[in-house]
Amino acid sequence: MIDPTEPEGPRPANQGRRVAARNRAALIAAAREVFAEQGLEAPLSAVARRAGVGQGSLYRHFADRVALASAVLDENVRQIEEAAAEPDASLASVLGVITWHLTRSTAFVDTLRIRGDDALAHALAGRVSGALSGCLPSGHRLSTGDVMLAVAMVSGAVTGPTVAVRERRALAAWSLLGVEVGPLRPVETAVEE
Repeated sequence: MIDPTEPEGPRPANQGRRVAARNRAALIAAAREVFAEQGLEAPLSAVARRAGVGQGSLYRHFADRVALASAVLDENVRQIEEAAAEPDASLASVLGVITWHLTRSTAFVDTLRIRGDDALAHALAGRVSGALSGCLPSGHRLSTGDVMLAVAMVSGAVTGPTVAVRERRALAAWSLLGVEVGPLRPVETAVEE
């Protein structure tokens, strides 16, 4: 006898972790965009919509706005660390990744301009500094501290209504400082399958 409450055919496989990892990555990418456009006080519903998930999914991954913003910042820094760990990493290539993030994330800009006792900002800036120090050639005219100061200075130039304008201003600032920057790019991240 057929039970009318049972669906016909085989049940779809539970894709739990795979879908969860994809949703988390989509939420972080969407949050980066929405926060860049509307600021950190943007409605979280806008982030969920941009990611193509429901608000319930957003709150399963991130308890609140601070957790989501922290995840975005951590992802930014993780990409910088990955760029520094690439076999052909150079100061210019890592600065290209940093600058890409600066032109797309106002929260990241604020993190690199540490003020006060913000432990998270200090920790993230320390990780960026560590990534830079690993690819700074021996005997370079700039120290890691100098490069971090230059990053903060360039972040002040990263203003404008569009990504293209912000990129032009950032590259002009690097040029004025006499620092070579590689292509502006994110580091592709793998989603766990």
